[in-house]
Formats: sequence, structure tokens, C-alpha cells
Amino acid sequence: MARPRAADHEDKRQAILDRAAELFAAHGYDRTSTAMIAEACRVSKALLYHYYKDKSELLFDVLAQHLQHLLEVVRGATDERFTPRERLENVAIALLEAYRDADAVHRVQLACLGLLPPERQENLRTLERAIVGEVALVLQDLSPELQEDRRLLKPATMSLFAMLNWHYLWHREDGAVTRADYARLAAALVAEGLPGAVRELAQAG
Repeated sequence: MARPRAADHEDKRQAILDRAAELFAAHGYDRTSTAMIAEACRVSKALLYHYYKDKSELLFDVLAQHLQHLLEVVRGATDERFTPRERLENVAIALLEAYRDADAVHRVQLACLGLLPPERQENLRTLERAIVGEVALVLQDLSPELQEDRRLLKPATMSLFAMLNWHYLWHREDGAVTRADYARLAAALVAEGLPGAVRELAQAG
């Protein structure tokens, strides 16, 4: 008969994921040992292995949980009841809010995803592509030119992500610009500047 899970199983598992993300971000994946993770979680290595058989599995879950959450957030912000312009702003605000307190995981995503086995990398890349795809649909609705010349769809989409994804490097929560303010700015830069930019590049190409 299978041993029942403890009532706090998920809480402990989440605490392990959170501490592991912080350590991977601070020290790098290779320099973070399971002993360091267990110590940070104030559990024994034996208990840590009860939740995760190895460090690779732990890294995968850190990233998979983060990306799945981002995908749900983006899908929730792209309600068809809103105009494309409103959806773009909703997506930008929702993503920056989802990034709040997730700086460590974000750094781990950028630096460590490529260290996983190929099959697991592909699982995570699939989630990344789904997130990008949802945002690309919003931009496509916003700019009919992108529907006519799809060569520019990915560059335009990734330009928005570049503005949002690197926000953590300079933004201060006590600064003059809030997350929502910056999200609106990023959306406005894309929405107001995108049609003209796409037309110019399309004509040049």
C-alpha cells in the first residue's frame, strides 16, 4: 500500500523550489550542490531526495512551474472582449506582475535552461513558444501589416519581450515608475510605433 503524503507535502515542495531557484540564480547551477539546497531549506539531504531524485529534476520543475504560470497569465490577459490595443497592455501588465518576486527564477531561465537534457529542454521550449505565440497573436491583430508580412512577426514580438524581460535589471520598486506604468509604456511604444515601423521595413525589404 502506498504511503500517504503528508498534509504539508506541497508546501515543502514549493519551499524547496523557491530556495533552489535563489541558489541557482546566486551561485549558478553547477556550483549549487544538493547539500546547499537542503541546508537552505533546513531539511536533510535524505528528505530532499524524497521530493527530488536529482538536481536536474529540481531545475526542470523550477522552470516548468514558472513557464506554465506565465502561459496561464498571458492566456488570461488576452480575452477577446478587449480590443487588440487593450489586450497588448493587459499582457504587458500581467507579465510584469507575474515577474514580481520571480527575478531569481527568471535569471535561472535565461542562464540554466540549456544545461538540462535535450528532451527536457524541448519540453520547456514548447512552453516558451506557446507564451510567445499567444503574444504574437495579439500583435498580429494589432497590426494588419504583420498578417501580410509574417517575416516581421517574431522580431516584433521578441522586441516587446526584450523590453519586459530585462526590466528587472534596472527597475526599483520604490522608484518613480511603477511596474504597471512601465508595462503601459512598453505597450504604447509597440502599439503606437509598430505600424509605421512594420510598413517601413516591409517597403525596404
